Amino acid sequence: MLNAQLLTTFSSIVNAGSISAAAAKQGCGKSVLSRQLARLEADLGTRLIQRTTRKLTLTEVGKVVLKEAQNIEHALMNITQISGQFQNEVRGSLRVTCPRPLAQLQLIPLITKFTRMHPQLELTLHVEDRITDLVADQIDVAIRIAHLEDSTMVARKLADNPRILVAAPSYLERAGTPLTPEDLVDHECLLWTRDNRVYDEWPFSYDGVTSSVQVQGRILASDGIVLAASACDGAGVTLLDRLLVDKELASGALVELMPQYTFSPGPPIYVVYPARRWLAFNTSAFVEFLLSHHFPVSVGNSRK
Repeated sequence: MLNAQLLTTFSSIVNAGSISAAAAKQGCGKSVLSRQLARLEADLGTRLIQRTTRKLTLTEVGKVVLKEAQNIEHALMNITQISGQFQNEVRGSLRVTCPRPLAQLQLIPLITKFTRMHPQLELTLHVEDRITDLVADQIDVAIRIAHLEDSTMVARKLADNPRILVAAPSYLERAGTPLTPEDLVDHECLLWTRDNRVYDEWPFSYDGVTSSVQVQGRILASDGIVLAASACDGAGVTLLDRLLVDKELASGALVELMPQYTFSPGPPIYVVYPARRWLAFNTSAFVEFLLSHHFPVSVGNSRK
């Protein structure tokens, strides 16, 4: 009978893209996984992967075996979830991923409170802006700021993502306060840029009517926190997600401009986890905790 561990090793190598990458994820030596793969191929009497210096390519047999290996992997995962579901307390490990601005400004206090409530839990937070593969990277819960289309995941909405126009009192004292969108033409604006595109056309909506104003500025950044810091330093007016400046608005370091206008919101905020028949108790407890606690109505680092 084949060793199920060898099949899961084979699946992990394919998912990682190389033996080295899989070994790094598992925290073991490359030679360990190489021997396990070779043993599986010997047991089956056929080669599963064509190995070159640049990439791994599945053989025809390898493609079929991979599909079955993944089924076994999912079954083992479900068994783990079944046992975890019947726990009566949160304990063990929980892996969470979240984009940097949300982690830094909002999620850390919630994580601190959750781990204090559950002293036997070890929570690992992966802070990264890329969209991770939750199954391949063994992530239990992801917080995402995006319009989601992946039907293999369960997504529950935490909050909407409105935007706000702000400037520092020091800038307004120096340059005057813009009262209408057209006034911004004569002001320094702090601009979001991404993928060689500058977002210098700002849409304003009032009483159901939307119009756009072309603004100008000499400071551009691809990070909302940087734009918020520049605004606090009195560099100009900026349009960004409200969460990035909630504390500054409360302290008076920044003030909201033209509150009668609304702006195109960013993608909503979701808590996401793999769709599984048996959900681990740690995962379900953390998701319900997030849904039951105050979440900001604005967040993010993406601009459109």
